[in-house]
Amino acid sequence: MSNVLAIGVTETQTKLHLLTIPRRAVGPNDVDIKIEYCGMCHSDLHHCRQEWGETKKPSVPGHEIVGTVTQVGAKVSKFAVGQTVGVGCFVDSCRECKECGDDLIQYCAKGVTGTYGAPVKDGTGHTHGGYSQAIVVDENYVLSIPSNLDQAAAAPLLCAGITVWSPMKHYGVKAGSKIAVLGLGGLGHMGDENKKPEALALGAESLLVTSDKEAFKRASRSFDFVIDTVSDDHDLASYLSLLGTDGTYILVGGSPKPFALPAFSLIPKRIKIGGSLVGGIKETQEMLDFCGANNIVSEIELVKAEYAEKAWDRMQKSDVKFRFVIDVGRSLNKDTQVKL
Repeated sequence: MSNVLAIGVTETQTKLHLLTIPRRAVGPNDVDIKIEYCGMCHSDLHHCRQEWGETKKPSVPGHEIVGTVTQVGAKVSKFAVGQTVGVGCFVDSCRECKECGDDLIQYCAKGVTGTYGAPVKDGTGHTHGGYSQAIVVDENYVLSIPSNLDQAAAAPLLCAGITVWSPMKHYGVKAGSKIAVLGLGGLGHMGDENKKPEALALGAESLLVTSDKEAFKRASRSFDFVIDTVSDDHDLASYLSLLGTDGTYILVGGSPKPFALPAFSLIPKRIKIGGSLVGGIKETQEMLDFCGANNIVSEIELVKAEYAEKAWDRMQKSDVKFRFVIDVGRSLNKDTQVKL
């Protein structure tokens, strides 16, 4: 076991600050990873600020991890020292249930072990995430990052990227489908007129501004799918109006408040509502390989570790284009002083 530096929160210090956390010794199936970059997901903020319930402390968030392999266990066959790898939203699962057998690890019947804030199987504590210098992970939960991709910009693919890739595959989005993406942030890369050029540059055909009621009326029944990436309270019924008959509304953003769902927003058009939770290891690797083949990465703002708390504050105001990524390898050290 070794100790590494991290930034996180504790029972007494609820703002991000420098602390030291333990990492387990490298076992026969483990990969030791020096973390170079870690994306900042809205889930990190929800977790540490206990907006999704009480969390274990100290808490070190971060599940969009890209780094370099520094050591491998004796039985590791998939990775080698020096390789660029990634770690996403979970680091273990039961490996016995039907879901795990079907490569749907994210839906493990006994619950996955999240990359941070989850009890570890040996009962010695809970997991700590990627706002840290290094992490040790079983090779079966590690991903290969295509060598042609910018490492920092690839980090958000490990959560934000797979979160939108997986439901599009599962719910049958295909060439010719008309899709409305609700939100233009970390997942949806909320809708204000100032972001129109950015939306169009990312490939959107048009932008609907949420405050423009007339525009919403004109767009009624226009779409086959709505992918809702918003992680804050919003009026679900108004967006259901965008769907045509047999349309599908897919929730991937995690609003902490329950939705009001009028029955007659669904019944007259036979609308389906579903959810989706990231993706399994096999599916995530498939997504990464596709991004590598097509040179797709996220639009990011790279920040130093000391800026993390301010980045969270900006994230709550949707003041980021479109994902913060911490330059862990070059900025997290004993001299790091988080700015409040």
